[in-house]
Amino acid sequence: MAEIKLATEVRTEFGKGAARRIRRANQVPGVVYGHGAEPVHVTLPGHELLLALRTANVLIGLKIDGKDALVIPKAVQRHPLKGTIEHVDLLTVKRGEKVQVEIAVHAEGDLAPGANLLEFVQNTLLVEAEATHIPESVTVSVAGLDAGDSIVAKDIELPKGATLAGDEDAIVIQVVAAQAEEPTEDEAAEAAETEGAEA
Repeated sequence: MAEIKLATEVRTEFGKGAARRIRRANQVPGVVYGHGAEPVHVTLPGHELLLALRTANVLIGLKIDGKDALVIPKAVQRHPLKGTIEHVDLLTVKRGEKVQVEIAVHAEGDLAPGANLLEFVQNTLLVEAEATHIPESVTVSVAGLDAGDSIVAKDIELPKGATLAGDEDAIVIQVVAAQAEEPTEDEAAEAAETEGAEA
């Protein structure tokens, strides 16, 4: 995974007022923590951070007080309406270090013929991987699966270097038979009128 470098400044002002001023300047308040060090409060460039976070579990290179730091996003707070980033928690990592992260699960292939639905019980898998080689996602084949079939975590082939860190027997994807929809009141009344007219 490519490392994205972002400019950062150590933040000395705290509170809602300070956070609002930071956001008005198109920057994002954040905190960097990990490896037993004291958390460091920083500001990051808003647009560049937004672009970086389009990649899941992106590896970000920061310079904090003249020292280089490698981090991955652990928690991102977004504005509920605008979708802009309000705050970000960043975890310090080291090259060669193993970290636990959630990766997205995607499905490919066609289900067995019939009116069946694919249901994601979990959209992500908890895996352990080397900090600089975190997979973005994993793709699972659902080709030929029928109603009642399911795929559990341990059945999913993970990218090289990644191991399952969550419950191996947890159901990730299942196939369910489509339920016949109950007729609406209008449809039921219409059917009754049609039956009455035919009688």
